[in-house]
Amino acid sequence: MSVLDSYEQQGLLFNVNFKEKAGGDMVAYRGELVIKEGEVADTQGRRKPPVAVMRHTVMLAEGDKLKLMAGALDQLDLLPAILEKYQADLAPGAQVYFYTVNAAKPMVVTLEGVNVVVVPMIEGVVWNELADLTGLEKADFKGQSSGEKVTTLYKALTSETPKHEALALDAALACTVATKRETRGAV
Repeated sequence: MSVLDSYEQQGLLFNVNFKEKAGGDMVAYRGELVIKEGEVADTQGRRKPPVAVMRHTVMLAEGDKLKLMAGALDQLDLLPAILEKYQADLAPGAQVYFYTVNAAKPMVVTLEGVNVVVVPMIEGVVWNELADLTGLEKADFKGQSSGEKVTTLYKALTSETPKHEALALDAALACTVATKRETRGAV
């Protein structure tokens, strides 16, 4: 069973775009990931909607470990909560990218052998940002299933070396600005 299957059973996958095989023993996921669960709403254990989620989540799992975890966070102060909940599931050398609305600058936080790349992003989509970072284009994904596309992205990310300033977690959490996510739509 994949770690993503476990998350699904625990109700941690939210607004699922897809969860599917991604080649070999790998499973890919895109959607939202629960960071802070809602309180229990009734005696049957059903929960209210999550208090905090990571949007635009892209994950790739092999067995019980995550090889890739990326997504959009509204607040950098959610970083400790997401790490507390999911860090034990990260494989050594996992690719971890958090595009964060209120991050003041790009940075890398190393925690127990895993580099967590934090990049400011007020608007945009994580998938597009990662594809741009790696130089992948639509033609690179042609004919692939959704899961295989995540594997292609992961392989491209493994050759990337972030050149951002390395900060300790406490210093990183202090690098914020008063910015809100920009939303567009009907007026």
